[in-house]
Amino acid sequence: MTYNVAAVRQDFPALSQEVNNHPLVYLDSAASAQKPASVVEKESYFTLNQYAAVHRGIHTLSAQATSMMEEARQKVADFIHAASAEEIVFVKGTTEAINLVANTFGRKFISSGDNIIITEMEHHANIVPWYMLAESIGFEIRILPITDDGKLELDKLSELIDSKTRLLSFTHISNVLGTVNPVKKIIEKARELAALCGAKLYILVDGAQGAMHSVVDVQDLDCDFYTFSGHKLYGPTGIGVLYGKKSLLDQMPPWEGGGAMIRQVDLKQGITYADAPWRFEAGTPNVSAIIGLGAAIDYINSIGRAEAFTHEADVMAYASKKLKEIPSLTLYGNDEREGVIAFNLGKHHAYDVGTFLDQYGVAIRTGHHCAMPLMDRYHVPAMCRASVGIYTTKEDIDALYNALLRTKTLLG
Repeated sequence: MTYNVAAVRQDFPALSQEVNNHPLVYLDSAASAQKPASVVEKESYFTLNQYAAVHRGIHTLSAQATSMMEEARQKVADFIHAASAEEIVFVKGTTEAINLVANTFGRKFISSGDNIIITEMEHHANIVPWYMLAESIGFEIRILPITDDGKLELDKLSELIDSKTRLLSFTHISNVLGTVNPVKKIIEKARELAALCGAKLYILVDGAQGAMHSVVDVQDLDCDFYTFSGHKLYGPTGIGVLYGKKSLLDQMPPWEGGGAMIRQVDLKQGITYADAPWRFEAGTPNVSAIIGLGAAIDYINSIGRAEAFTHEADVMAYASKKLKEIPSLTLYGNDEREGVIAFNLGKHHAYDVGTFLDQYGVAIRTGHHCAMPLMDRYHVPAMCRASVGIYTTKEDIDALYNALLRTKTLLG
């Protein structure tokens, strides 16, 4: 299949507009990717013509909505090569998914005196829930450091894993540096080290960027949990996925209580809960967003994932080359990055640079990117971040390059 980026761009109406009298150059897909028209149309059609509450409804619309929701669950399972749809839990996004694991798996499998390992490059979503849980339970959080060029120091794992290590939780692709962690290699090494010291170790992978830029096979990776968000995958906001091995999900208690997650409620005999994954989906789900996520997966599959990722890699290589040509611009990470490229322009604050770029229609993200420990590692308060998607072109990178040159001249 030949990848036609011009045709792909036609599927994204937002890309054809002007911002500040310049054609929009959207380089903020890592925060939220644009949605193709097919996703918007699918959500809209459902809302206008098929909308109904799912589960337990005997009327036609309810039954259809329930069927569409479960079809989307199967699409997600197929997309990440899960063993079954029953390993897919719908959540609001990656953040809620990790909080769910912390408050269910964490409270059941992690005890006072244990330890878990996270890395120096994590998003706050994979830091804060664990610190909150540690304050409650009393376990230790150990940090796997990174090198100056943004790679994990994997040789340090042997110093961190011991008989009390219960969890290793790390990102697939850094949302700041674009570092692609060798997930399968890390999991294999961690499990080998755990076996040597008799630790019962579990693995969580934050795939918020990974699912967007790579083909994911959770069975091949052998992770216990994998998470991602719909809005980074050209789908709706307010929907995400927690994959968990079924044998593990079945052992985890519910987190939120209410409708849809119970089998029986008896004020005298007590409560019995539904099977996984439904025991983790209390209340009325965001059905239109779930259906939109299914449509986003259909779209990505239709254009050819492998071809799209090859195109992205080509654009990223071009971006690294072009930005290196700008005097006084600092790039962070290494040239093997995917999806995102972080930089600073001289000593100018990232917010100032981003504000100037916006005047030329170039949309990037600035700030600490919910990764304050990583900012501390590089001794900066903030970074600029440009991120690509399946619709990004080399012409977009040229526009960023030219806008940065103008900004450098204006800022001095």
